[in-house]
Amino acid sequence: MGQLFENRVKQLIKAGKKTAGAWAQLCSPLSAECLARAGFDWILIDMEHAQGDMQTLIGQYHAIAAAGTGAVPFVRVPWNDLVWIKRILDAGAYGLMIPYVNSKEEAVRAVQACKYPPQGFRGIAGSVRAAGFGRDASGYLKRANDEIFVMLQVETPQAVENLEGIASVPGVDALFIGPMDLSTSMGFFLNPAAPEVQAMIAKAEAKAKKLGMPLGTISGSWEQAKALYDRGYQLVTLASDSALVMRIAAEATARFREAFPQG
Repeated sequence: MGQLFENRVKQLIKAGKKTAGAWAQLCSPLSAECLARAGFDWILIDMEHAQGDMQTLIGQYHAIAAAGTGAVPFVRVPWNDLVWIKRILDAGAYGLMIPYVNSKEEAVRAVQACKYPPQGFRGIAGSVRAAGFGRDASGYLKRANDEIFVMLQVETPQAVENLEGIASVPGVDALFIGPMDLSTSMGFFLNPAAPEVQAMIAKAEAKAKKLGMPLGTISGSWEQAKALYDRGYQLVTLASDSALVMRIAAEATARFREAFPQG
């Protein structure tokens, strides 16, 4: 029979611990395995902006598990859509990031899509990969509602204004502030450093702290990540496979061009 389904990251967050995450955006099982072997607590597979399909996603799940480090697979779903959510969970996600949740009603819909009845309306099937292809009904199906981690993205001023209602929905485990989308939705295109955007982020942080709601976001450097952790964030992405490859490649070619300029 299968193993008991337990979500280590959810346990850490509930205990008030800080966790380290990484984006898997290259649609590559190999890069996902590299990230897992590096020691991140959770690997966030991007299916909103990356080009992977369901079969690629399963390969990434396999690779993360094969690393043997205990890294947990999270997935950013394409949309707050019950069909996508159901399929991605059935394939084996331990947690979901759901984008563009702007109201309590949208939060309710997101959570219900992640939960089996009576807490929600996720369709139940014992034959799926997450349930061990029919051999893990007790280990997974009975525990999934408690163990699946549900993280909702805060990407607009509307979401910040409605944060109390969003956070009040039972089953919301964390909120993830998306600074790029938030800044752009506020009229500051690709400029999360704008004072107005920073003020909006600070407002969201203050509300989340008052509500006791765990927060996540992205970082561009360890210094930025450390400052975020110090402000109370528990889920911060420290790197992404695509950014790591691009940065190292660009640094190598820049040094070459500097040493050997070509006309």
